[in-house]
Amino acid sequence: MQPQFRARIPCRTAVSAWRRPRARPWAVAGVVALGFLIALEIAARRYGLPGPITNQVREVVFAPKSGGLLYASMALMSVVLTWRQRFISFAAAIGIDAVIFTVRWATDYRVTDGHPFGNGALLVTLWWAVIAVTRRTGPERVLLLKGVGLGLLLMAGRKTGDIWLLITAKTRPTVLDQYVATADHALGDPSWLVGRIVTATGPIGFNFLDFVYGQLPVAAVVVALYQLRGVARERYFPRHYLVRTFLVIGLLGPAVYMLFPVVGPVFAYGTGTAHWAAIRLWPPDVTSNGDWAVADLWPRTMPPVTTPHSMPFDAITPRNCMPSLHTAWAVAIFVHSRTGPRILRIAGTFWLVATLCATLGFGYHYGADLIAGVVFTLTIEAALRSYDRGWDRSGIQLVAHGTAVFVALLVSYRWMPLEMARHPWVSGPLLVLAMASVIHNYVRATTRWERGAASARQPKPQPQPEPA
Repeated sequence: MQPQFRARIPCRTAVSAWRRPRARPWAVAGVVALGFLIALEIAARRYGLPGPITNQVREVVFAPKSGGLLYASMALMSVVLTWRQRFISFAAAIGIDAVIFTVRWATDYRVTDGHPFGNGALLVTLWWAVIAVTRRTGPERVLLLKGVGLGLLLMAGRKTGDIWLLITAKTRPTVLDQYVATADHALGDPSWLVGRIVTATGPIGFNFLDFVYGQLPVAAVVVALYQLRGVARERYFPRHYLVRTFLVIGLLGPAVYMLFPVVGPVFAYGTGTAHWAAIRLWPPDVTSNGDWAVADLWPRTMPPVTTPHSMPFDAITPRNCMPSLHTAWAVAIFVHSRTGPRILRIAGTFWLVATLCATLGFGYHYGADLIAGVVFTLTIEAALRSYDRGWDRSGIQLVAHGTAVFVALLVSYRWMPLEMARHPWVSGPLLVLAMASVIHNYVRATTRWERGAASARQPKPQPQPEPA
């Protein structure tokens, strides 16, 4: 009797890929992300606005909000492609954008709210998703879907952030800016100091910092592309890279916004965007939120030290200050750029310093927000690295220490700001020391982990045969 061989069925290959330990977390993460987007879509509809899914689908045809971000997302997706496929993808995206631009120009369609390019990058990314489902099987399908998922998550992150900010403005009618501003006296009111410097530099300094502040996702993609440069060759993703940290920061940060709503000094103690319009740094038709401010103090006059209390604010300005997520993301870029070449390390340092100057100089954050953002990021980084290498005593202690410091910062800002302002020479150094303790423990623990991993990768010496 001839032996019968069972043909390999593609669906069974897909099932076997699902059973792999590294495929299940990706699938679960995809389902959670989709459910989160649907929930935000429903929440946005309750306020009469389109949600993140609607806005993303709209950018297939209409002008996108950020064309550079769409191309950066496609570049992140292309880490799973060969060089030939990358060249074809980018050529197709540019060609599609050229056609769409020509059609808009011929029909006299003016792009008033968005970029004139970027649709091609989104369409090409979606096309690779179709190819993954219809033309790939097994591990190749999973790998391509991972790449497409990363690109789409980066695109959707911008949309979900806008909806989250809207929810904070609608659901938190009062803000705690007076508490944070009072506690910020312990640090010397850095937002007022840097705000004066940025105002003195005029349009040059403002536009430079504004570019750095707005292109933070693109900088993150550059670091992520370096970390994922070997995916196309090795056919698997590394355990820990920047994109994961970015996503976790964006997921947990808005939850803190809901607990500690703060709008920032330029809105709570200034004329809002009208400050920059008055010195001809923004168009003169920019709306102002100064009607809700305590007084027009920022950045010329330091706020007085008085008993703080919560204050009502409008339902438009986001409560997105505590912690500073721009600082958190810039710190994550800095940390992950340390393993790269010298030019990448320099770029990571530059982006961190410029982002700190922008967040303070534009009046978007207090100094206390930045300290909380640094602790927030390093705690998340420690948790992700501990999860990858397996939880042990050092990882648990590191995460517990960072969490305790972060909670202590929020408690001190809320319940002891007046004491901190009255004793700045004591409370200010204590705040910096608390942040420095988290930085020190993180560097010491991760250095020890990396040394242990490097020694484990070294081949064991082979015994030499004895001479005859």
